[in-house]
Amino acid sequence: MNIESASKLLATMYKNAPTGKKVVAIHLFGIKYADEIRNMSTKDITIGAQLPESYKTEINKGINLADYVSVTKDI
Repeated sequence: MNIESASKLLATMYKNAPTGKKVVAIHLFGIKYADEIRNMSTKDITIGAQLPESYKTEINKGINLADYVSVTKDI
């Protein structure tokens, strides 16, 4: 995965998230794809997804949670 494909995936997950679950979708993105995006710039991913740069923090939270949780349900 590269930054462009990660950005597209994040944008899709964010766009398709139900109302009130947009930030959860960002955390879920970080959790699900932690291994692939861990060494990428989360700033570049958010910019590429046309989301606020501050959402990089939410992706990083998901990445950090990935070692402790597993996804049981998708949004």
